[in-house]
Amino acid sequence: MKDETGRARVIIEGVEPEIDCGRFPIKRTVGEKVVVEADVFTDGHDAISCLLLHRPAPKAGSRAAAKWTEVPMEPLGNDRWRAEFTVPQMGRWLYTVSGWVDRFKTWRRDLRKRVDAEQDVSVDLLIGAELIRQAAERAREARKKSDARVLEDLAADVSEGEDLAGRTSLAMEDELAELMDRYADRRQAAVYGKELGIVVDRERARFSSWYELFPRSTGRDGRHGTFRDAERRLAYAAEMGFDVVYLPPIHPIGKTFRKGKNNNPQSEPDDLGSPWGIGGEEGGHKKIHPELGTIEDFRRFVARAGELGIEIALDVAFQVSPDHPYVRDHPEWFRKRPDGTIQYAENPPKKYQDIYPFDFETGDWRALWQELKSVFDHWIREGIRIFRVDNPHTKPFPFWEWLIGEVKRENPEVIFLSEAFTRPRIMYRLAKLGFTQSYNYFPWRNTRLELMEYFTELTQTPVREFFRPNLWPNTPDILTERLQYGGRAAFAQRFLLAATLGASYGIYGPAFELLENRAKERGSEEYLDSEKYQIREWDLDDPNSLRELIALVNRIRRENPALQIDRTLRFHGSDNDQILVYSKTSEDGGIGDIGGNVILVVVNLDPFHTHASWVDLDLQAIGVEPDQSFQVHDLLTGARYLWQGTRNFVQLDPQQAAHVFRVRWRARSEKDFDYFA
Repeated sequence: MKDETGRARVIIEGVEPEIDCGRFPIKRTVGEKVVVEADVFTDGHDAISCLLLHRPAPKAGSRAAAKWTEVPMEPLGNDRWRAEFTVPQMGRWLYTVSGWVDRFKTWRRDLRKRVDAEQDVSVDLLIGAELIRQAAERAREARKKSDARVLEDLAADVSEGEDLAGRTSLAMEDELAELMDRYADRRQAAVYGKELGIVVDRERARFSSWYELFPRSTGRDGRHGTFRDAERRLAYAAEMGFDVVYLPPIHPIGKTFRKGKNNNPQSEPDDLGSPWGIGGEEGGHKKIHPELGTIEDFRRFVARAGELGIEIALDVAFQVSPDHPYVRDHPEWFRKRPDGTIQYAENPPKKYQDIYPFDFETGDWRALWQELKSVFDHWIREGIRIFRVDNPHTKPFPFWEWLIGEVKRENPEVIFLSEAFTRPRIMYRLAKLGFTQSYNYFPWRNTRLELMEYFTELTQTPVREFFRPNLWPNTPDILTERLQYGGRAAFAQRFLLAATLGASYGIYGPAFELLENRAKERGSEEYLDSEKYQIREWDLDDPNSLRELIALVNRIRRENPALQIDRTLRFHGSDNDQILVYSKTSEDGGIGDIGGNVILVVVNLDPFHTHASWVDLDLQAIGVEPDQSFQVHDLLTGARYLWQGTRNFVQLDPQQAAHVFRVRWRARSEKDFDYFA
């Protein structure tokens, strides 16, 4: 092929989204849009054409790449262009941008100007006819004979005849423009220098409701629970509307330096230890704690969850107790201290004598990597497709990029949740490397300003292209001060924030719905009598439980697509800093379209006092015209209100922590507004 590189005059830059100069892929789920913008321009005054190109990434070992699918880009003004496409299936995809000087488009634009100026265009029509003949030749080369004949006939009609006005009108027809676009001369097209990546996950990567429970606490009368016992808890979680049940490690627990109750370094003979102290004489990461049952019991548990519409997520913690078989069989995988003992885990001043970290700088690192991947492979074979990964920020970044890439290449449906409460750049790097979802700073964002600033960063900046937050108001490690002292209203408030700010959220239960707020000591976020170290019995029928509210909100989330995405989150004004107002809109149907879904949430951030406010709405964000009345239907209480304009009044006491309004700006039928009669 003749090299036309030096004649390509179009410049392509400022492509978005693009993460770290194309080093990392963006994230989407099946059926989501990818909206791409780019600065595309050339010297002089010639018109240009642009295409967004996308295709599946080549399979490993495959020599043939799929053909690019082309989407015309539309000009936004000031040399900015935009196009979009929808990713249809899981896996990796590629996209890039191409542009070229379009001689026909330039000619047609200038012809219109000359006609408007009443200039003689007879010669110009001859120039256009020649461009059309060249397009006919390209159609013939593409074996599109019928199009070639049409173009040849059009070229003749434009170049010949005495009816100048008719020839000019023919040159301006849309049919001709469409054919010329189809057979444009792209020999001098420029292509952006990078093929940018997309990781496409299944829907649950974007929208999920998690419930964490300890199977050993599902027994009765203080007895160690089993998977048979935990089956009953699955129905309880399903009734509340959860679709993911997450289990802490289910493996044998070591006895050496086993932790006692309340993290006591000295254990009693009947102490169970921490599930994160993995490994004993019964085995390690691929075995089940014998008191939980057998592998057959586990398989039955997973199958029962599936019948209830629940997926089981397992905790993967890459650390071992001193009794783990790895310590005996692979001492080279651990770091030795000068006295010959193995270095246990520390985060000074905290000491974790019951676990050893792996030494990822070992000379045998390749074997270590392969063995750790085999842990995921084992549980994937047992039907697990969701993993919560403990403290990934304490393992090397290259390891995670390799492991997640390998696992998802073989099983693209697998979801990884990163439990990394650490510095922002580290959390973001892990997400870029492949973690599907991520824990985040939500538990400690309490004020209106804190929440608005943080969630604007997560949903309205480039962070949203790679970081999917999973919001947890509590975990077995985190009992925040707000929950310790805020009472039932604080639990309701934090739950409603998590479930409506985030498309994915989770709670550690039954501690959360039963309002467990006892800290180990003042100033600590550790639970008193934590399930991490002992069995707890829970009264699931406690009348003060939040289970009914949780079930209602999870149903609202399922029925309203706006709550199933994060990127449409927008904050609205309020003249009271204890009132937070935000909206979400569905992307299907479109804002302002009667088929769309708009949710407006108003939250009282003070768990102790009633607050009122005039809210200041961004009407454009919720698809309402300035002079239009609209209905807000509180999905929590059933109440309906008629609002108009940007400023409307709200009042919330602590017992009703929030309004979750469905906004209707146009009646679907007369009965929609019957209650105003």
